Amino acid sequence: MVSAACDINPTQRPHSLLSKPPAHLSHLLAILALILAHWLHFVQGQDLYDFDQIDNPTVLPLITQIVYGRISNATAILSRDLSNHSSFCVKEPEADWNQAFNFSSNLDFLISCIQKTKGDITQRLCIAAEMKFYFESLFEKSESANYLKPNKNCNFTSWISGCEPGWACSSGQNQNVDLQNSDRILARTHNCQPCCDGFFCPHGLTCMIPCPSGSYCPLATLDKTTGVCEPYKYQLPPGKPNHTCGGANIWADVGTSSEVFCPVGSYCPTTVKKIPCSSGHYCKMGSTSEKRCFRLTSCNQSTPSQSSYVYGIMLIAALSTLLLIVYNFSYQVLTTRNRTLAKSREAAAKYARKIAMSRQRWKSATDASKNFASGLPAHLSPKFSRKKDIPGAPLHPSAFSAALFSPMPSKGKQEESSELIQRTDTEDNPESFEGFIFGPEDTIVGNVSRGKLTRTHDQIFKYAYTQLEKEKALQQDYKDLTLPGVVKMANNIQTRKRPLMEIYFKDLALTLKAQNKHILRCVTGKIKPGCITAVMGPSGAGKTTFISALAGKAIGCKVTGLILINGKNESIHSYKRILGFVPQDDIVHGNLTVEENLWFSAKCRLSADLSKADEFLVIERVIESLGLQTVRNSLVGTVEKRGISGGQRKRVNVGVEMVMEPSLLILDEPTSGLDSASSQLLLRALRWEALEGVNICMVVHQPSYALFKMFDDLVLLAKGGLTVYHGSAEKVEEYFAGLGINVPDRINPPDYFIDILEGIVTTERSSSVNYKELPIRWMLHKGYSVPPDMWHSTAGLALSSTGGNSIDETNIAAAEMEEPSFSASLWKYIKTNMELHCDSIWLNFLKSNDLSKRRTPGVLQQYRYFLCRVSKQRLREARIQAVDYLILLLAGACLGSLAKVSDLNFGALGYTYTVIAVSLLCKIAALRSFSLDRLHYWREAASGMSSLAHFLAKDTVDHFNTVIKPLVYLSMFYFFTDPRSSLADNYIVLLCLVYCVTGIAYALAIFFDQGAAQLLSVLLPVVLTLTATQPQDSEILKILANFCYPKWALEAFVIANAESYSGVWLITRCGTLLKSGYDLHDWNLCITVLIITGLVSRVIAFFCMLIFQK
Repeated sequence: MVSAACDINPTQRPHSLLSKPPAHLSHLLAILALILAHWLHFVQGQDLYDFDQIDNPTVLPLITQIVYGRISNATAILSRDLSNHSSFCVKEPEADWNQAFNFSSNLDFLISCIQKTKGDITQRLCIAAEMKFYFESLFEKSESANYLKPNKNCNFTSWISGCEPGWACSSGQNQNVDLQNSDRILARTHNCQPCCDGFFCPHGLTCMIPCPSGSYCPLATLDKTTGVCEPYKYQLPPGKPNHTCGGANIWADVGTSSEVFCPVGSYCPTTVKKIPCSSGHYCKMGSTSEKRCFRLTSCNQSTPSQSSYVYGIMLIAALSTLLLIVYNFSYQVLTTRNRTLAKSREAAAKYARKIAMSRQRWKSATDASKNFASGLPAHLSPKFSRKKDIPGAPLHPSAFSAALFSPMPSKGKQEESSELIQRTDTEDNPESFEGFIFGPEDTIVGNVSRGKLTRTHDQIFKYAYTQLEKEKALQQDYKDLTLPGVVKMANNIQTRKRPLMEIYFKDLALTLKAQNKHILRCVTGKIKPGCITAVMGPSGAGKTTFISALAGKAIGCKVTGLILINGKNESIHSYKRILGFVPQDDIVHGNLTVEENLWFSAKCRLSADLSKADEFLVIERVIESLGLQTVRNSLVGTVEKRGISGGQRKRVNVGVEMVMEPSLLILDEPTSGLDSASSQLLLRALRWEALEGVNICMVVHQPSYALFKMFDDLVLLAKGGLTVYHGSAEKVEEYFAGLGINVPDRINPPDYFIDILEGIVTTERSSSVNYKELPIRWMLHKGYSVPPDMWHSTAGLALSSTGGNSIDETNIAAAEMEEPSFSASLWKYIKTNMELHCDSIWLNFLKSNDLSKRRTPGVLQQYRYFLCRVSKQRLREARIQAVDYLILLLAGACLGSLAKVSDLNFGALGYTYTVIAVSLLCKIAALRSFSLDRLHYWREAASGMSSLAHFLAKDTVDHFNTVIKPLVYLSMFYFFTDPRSSLADNYIVLLCLVYCVTGIAYALAIFFDQGAAQLLSVLLPVVLTLTATQPQDSEILKILANFCYPKWALEAFVIANAESYSGVWLITRCGTLLKSGYDLHDWNLCITVLIITGLVSRVIAFFCMLIFQK
């Protein structure tokens, strides 16, 4: 029927309706004939001028449906025409216009208008051209928003009553009216009268437009006090006493035409009916129905919104409960697991001690029976010869090491086997627990296949502690070994478990590029496997520089000379996986236990072929040798939180490198800050490492005499990095005595030598050698070449020892007189820093062939270990996380209370505050992920651990905060502001925003220092948000805004909220989006940009971490 009405031809005029129905027909036939006549009349397109039938209750509904059909088709045509101009604010034109002008549920206002105009309504309705003229004018800037531009009916020469606000005119009976005409405006000057209820008549147009859904458009009444037509804001025209108040005069945005919007606290099912909200319901502005309030919320009568604070409290309570359950459950799981493992470990240790005592008793009984049977003295063990073939005192450990690691034929894979302890003979230990011997190969142990054994914790513990007891017995045996026994042990290939590394260096020199100053000069010698080499000297002698050069960590220096590894000119970086470097500072994770620190280092750096049992054995051996059994489950501690003692922390620092079984172990002052007992305990542990072939080089300061006697070799450096002595520690006193320098009684030799090199003790009285000549004396003693600038005079020697390169004093004086200019100094500073950064980048990206022959775990496996470690650290930082959540909660409550969502801008102000607050708080919290453990990353990356696994693990754990923090914030902000957009839409936008700013925080934390990163984290959200919200009058501002992530977050928030505004809000939506430059179709684009920004930021952060090692 509507489609038939659309095809009406207004030029045809039937005569059936103009005649009266016959009187002799029955009442039913009269009704049917009348309906048929009216149907034919409208099908042929005639206007409604049969005034006698307008009030007929039977005909009026049919007329109303036909008029409504014409209006619907006209608005449909208009929606298609306007879609080109309003596509940015109308997602689905037909659906939006249908929602705004769908009155099919109640056409009472249309019936009333038909009766009021006596069928002249189609002559008064605006055609598509007039509605298009009106709506397009809303998007154009004009000097006044109260009236439209001049047009055919209302202009400077013609201004009739219908041009006044709230009035409309008819086009006349003789003029054809096609509501779908969108080309020209009709002439309307006849029969002007007030606008109908439910319609609005714009100021400057003489036609009527239906008010959209959600509006309230009654006839105005004159307020005689103010002379204003209420509820509208227009006045009667002067000089026209017969002119009365009309209907509504405007439909625009809510700021301009709020009077036509259904008021808050009421709902308007039709455009002429307003009903107050009942109790238990709420009605926002422009509502067409009342909405029931949720349970547990309070809604009084005529309330505009529901008090849903209780749901926010319930959400935060649920989140808090969930977090407490997760944290407590995880903590209890870890605690219970540690307690169970501790019990199993204790039981295994008791078992191992019991087995060791049984073995000792068996051995004693066996020896006694042999002595009784043979009548001979005590015999040698079948495994080790203890016959003292060469009389004399026991050998020094260095002699043992030299014999143990002398060159001998290799047996293939056995030389680098990860099998730590081989099975002992059943004759030595008949009760040996062979069932728990695990290895990388699937061999048969007894009647059970080793690869099929169930490797429980109890079995692993028993295996490890049994082996440890055996090693203790071997250590006791080593004390009584003489040369034949040592040679026999050296010939046993099973004792050689690690690749040997001998470091030879010749004329090693390091020069600072910035000052062209020598730090190390003419250092020649070697450090041998199986020996502990001590590097000593006064402050400024270049001790740390020397070991850094050996470890390949010298940056900003020019390195000259030759370094050979096992006689080959190879890079030390090729042996990174079997090189251990202990820094001077105790760089260990304070929020991990002692055992967890050691476990993590062992898991990531030991051979991937090593069995779990052997890994545990390595860790237990280190804990046992370093005396850390009592604190194994204690947190190491930080500056803020007290943990283990300083000496124990120093030993953990050394143990982190010992558990990876290095072949070369370099230590920078490992005994500094330790007492004598702790130092000797550490040296005994290192001595056992040396017995396994480890090449150990360490810097020490003022060791005690007992400690000094435990060193095999000594490197003594003078100031300027010149060698004074390099050889056996036992012969150093003999060498200096040959120079006439004797150590007085009751004086510690290393202290005395350092005092001499410092110039505190003079040697001229007892010797003719000046302490400045000692480096030359050593060069001459060893037959090394002496640099020419060190031959001239004592002054020349002094200058060379302090790093001077000048030969004569004239040149020195000339150099002192030449002071560089400011620009030259600045350029030199910049150049030096650039060279330093280039050296650092070159070192980070230096690729060398791996010659260590050790296959460590891959990236994915290390990612698992990193993920486990970071998760434990986060669990122990639960208090810090709780503070972050509390601050976000308070921010959401404060901003939700202060920045109410405004219907005029769809809550843009509150969302702006949200973007700034969430960005700032989440960035500062995310800085902790990388800024606090920078030193730990440097150490781990230098040791060969995967930087990618490190980065991904931290980012993965931070995803927990990325998911939770938006909920914490919205639990207050959303329920305080009560926006029209859904909680899910707000959560998705905030989730992407937190992901984005977290990535940016990573980049800031990695690239900048901690203070600068925090400052930028505060400034960036504010500056970028202000840039994004500025009026974009130029192309430069638009381009800058597109690079600001707050622009996309704010646009996504506003678009999600704007989509919920329909009907009477349609123009407000379009006006606000037009002013802001937003597009309703760009919500997915905004989310995508935020995610891409987060990903790109993470990529940048990762490459900065790789390039700059930050």
